[in-house]
Amino acid sequence: MKLTITIQNFELPLNNPFTISRYTVTVQKTVVVSISDGNYTGYGEATVNPYYNSTIESLKASARSVKSVLEAVEENTHPTKLWKQLEPHLNDNYFALCAIDCAYWDLYAKQQQKPLRRFWSEHDENLPKTNFTIGIDSVEVMKSKIQETPWPIYKIKLGTKNDLEIIQSLREITDAVFRVDANCAWTIEETLKNAEAFKKIGVEFIEQPLKADNWEGMKILKEKSVLPIIADESCQQLKDVSICADVFHGINIKLMKCGGITPALQMIQIAKAKQLKIMVGCMTESTIGISNLTQFAPLLDYIDADGAMLLQNDIATGVTFTNGEITYADKNGSGAILI
Repeated sequence: MKLTITIQNFELPLNNPFTISRYTVTVQKTVVVSISDGNYTGYGEATVNPYYNSTIESLKASARSVKSVLEAVEENTHPTKLWKQLEPHLNDNYFALCAIDCAYWDLYAKQQQKPLRRFWSEHDENLPKTNFTIGIDSVEVMKSKIQETPWPIYKIKLGTKNDLEIIQSLREITDAVFRVDANCAWTIEETLKNAEAFKKIGVEFIEQPLKADNWEGMKILKEKSVLPIIADESCQQLKDVSICADVFHGINIKLMKCGGITPALQMIQIAKAKQLKIMVGCMTESTIGISNLTQFAPLLDYIDADGAMLLQNDIATGVTFTNGEITYADKNGSGAILI
């Protein structure tokens, strides 16, 4: 079996400027890896992200660096075996490793004539609904985004001087569930104070309030916060799950940060054993990346999969959402097809 690898980059304008506590994005740059055996093609994706030093140049260079390894893959090699072969070459660029791992899993599932999620789940019942993310902006603009997209769950990005006022104002126009993501912008005191107020107005949990390495602070929050605290920036790779179990109530797994589907499955297994709440989140991917990550939905408590909904123009078809509910493409693999 001779595999062909294609590496393409795209610029994806967003519907609106997307602001978190660290920066604003108006165009999401991304790289799509396609792996074909001549009959089937699998797709994986990794986006540019300044916080994690992910660039178009580094993603493409890293993917190109392992072409010879991929081209030499034996027929029916399991994705977990290939991941172990690739990781030593790409341990400095897990975003690129993710794109390749997802593409190969997608191809492998198509070769086996199975939807990707059937490798770890036999059913699609009681799937969690995805949230829709509202980036930081003026209260008026944040309200208008909610009104334009009625949704059962919103993730509200915070990290301003008037976070409580924002949530109170948004609550005036919707009774949807709120999830709050501070992206490392708060102190211990702010978090505890905000949690008290937020609990009274329908906030479900707080995601990553403190800086990623503030383990002592997070330990205090786990003991004292009246709302669950979910790790994101603090939980990047497999090795972080056990550490986070001591100081968080749950974790948000990002495929790009951990290196793809293969390690994400291991992270979920460990998290379940440690009785952590489990979320899988997106990084403003197209429907290529979103179709891959939603394959985990049967295993999750929460899912954040709205990335492609934030784009002006998608580059793929695949999974879709109606009022938060997941509708999988009626295809094998991830169901995603590059347009």
